[in-house]
Amino acid sequence: MSQKSVPFTAEQLKELMRDNPTPFYIYDEQGIRDAARRLISAFSWAPGFKEYFAVKALPNPHVLSVLKEEGCGADCSSLPELMLAERVGISGENIMLSSNDTPAEEFVKAKAMGAIINLDDVNHLEYLEKHAGLPEIISFRYSPGQQQYGNDIIGNPKESKFGITREQLLEGYKRAKEKGVKRFGLHSMPISNELNPKYFIEAAHELFSHAREIQEHFGFTFEFINLGGGIGIHYKPDGKEFDIEALSQGVRKMYDEVLGTPSTKIFMECGRYITGPHGYLVSTVRHVKESYKQYVGLDACMANLMRPAMYGAYHHITVLGKENAPANEVYDVVGSLCENNDKFAIDRHLPTIEQGDILIMHDAGAHAHTMGFNYNGKLRSAEFLMRPDKTFRMIRRAETVDDLFATLVD
Repeated sequence: MSQKSVPFTAEQLKELMRDNPTPFYIYDEQGIRDAARRLISAFSWAPGFKEYFAVKALPNPHVLSVLKEEGCGADCSSLPELMLAERVGISGENIMLSSNDTPAEEFVKAKAMGAIINLDDVNHLEYLEKHAGLPEIISFRYSPGQQQYGNDIIGNPKESKFGITREQLLEGYKRAKEKGVKRFGLHSMPISNELNPKYFIEAAHELFSHAREIQEHFGFTFEFINLGGGIGIHYKPDGKEFDIEALSQGVRKMYDEVLGTPSTKIFMECGRYITGPHGYLVSTVRHVKESYKQYVGLDACMANLMRPAMYGAYHHITVLGKENAPANEVYDVVGSLCENNDKFAIDRHLPTIEQGDILIMHDAGAHAHTMGFNYNGKLRSAEFLMRPDKTFRMIRRAETVDDLFATLVD
C-alpha cells in the first residue's frame, strides 16, 4: 500500500501529546514556506507577480505572518479575514477583498485599509459608492458561463453564484469609468482543486482575450489580471505533484500571444496549494467496534475535519508506528457525532487497529480546521506550528466548554 510520510517523528509527536491531548492540528512551517517560494519563483517572469494567499484556507495569524515574510499578500472574503490581515501587518493593495453578497461594513473596512476591492456584481459599484466611496482601483470578477471550466467542487460556472458575464463586464467597466475610476483590474476563478494545468491555461487565455477586448474598447490598460487560485493537491498517496512550471510556461505563452501589454501585472490567490499538503490532524482511537462493518472511533469528528462528509473527500491516514504493517483490515473511520456521515474514511484498508492507536490525517492544511463547528457541543481543536527546527508552537488553543457557553445570555 502506498504511503505518505509525516515531517515529525513518533517521539516528537508523543512528546507533544504529553501536555496536549488529541485531537489537534500540526502545520509544517518549512513546507508552507517552500510551497510559497515555489509558486513565486515559477511566475518570476510575470510583471509585478503577487500571490494573495487565500485566507479562508487557513485563517491563523501565525501562518499569515509566515507567508507575509515570503512576500505574499492576503485574499480576503469577509470582515474578520480583513482584520486578520491587518493584525499581521498586511496592508493597502497587498490585500484583495473578493467577497460576494457583500455587506456594507466589509466595503467600508476594505476601503479604509486601501485594499483592492474585487466586485462580484455590477450593481455593487453603486452600493460601494454609497456606503464607502469609490476607491482608486476597481476590479470585477468574471464567470466564464458557457466555457468548459469548473469541476465537482466549484461547480459549473454557469450555475455558480460567483462573478458576472462578459456583457456585464463591459457594463461594469463603462460605469466605473464614467464615475471617474482610473485604475482597473480583472479577476476570475472558475476551478477548484484542479490538477491539470491545461484548464488553468485555457482559462487564462479566455481571461486575457476579454482583457484585450475591454482595453481596446475603453482605451485603458488593466493594471492587473488576477488568475485566481484553485491549483489542486494530490490527496491520495500515488499522485504526482502539480506541475507548476508547466502552468507558468503555458500562462506566459498566452500572456505574450494574447495580451501583449507588459505593464499588466499577474496575480494569483492560491490557498490549498500553499498550505494544504502541510497540515496534519492527529487523533487517538477511542473504540474499535464490529457490527455489520468494522468501525474505528476517534476522538476527532467531522467538527474537526468536515471535508470527507461535505465533499466525499479522501484524506490519507497514517497509523503511527504501523506504517509498514500490512493493510489487512477494512474499516470505516468515524467520529462521535449523532450523524451517520461523520466519517473520515469508508471501507478503508488499514493495518489492524487497536484502542489507543494514533491516526494522522494528511493534507489537512487547508479548508479543514477553519470549517469547524460546534454541533453536539463539540469543541474545535488546538493548532500547532512546527518550526523549521522541529520544535512546536501552539498557535491556537483548543476550545473549552466555557468558550462554547460564553455567548449564552442569562
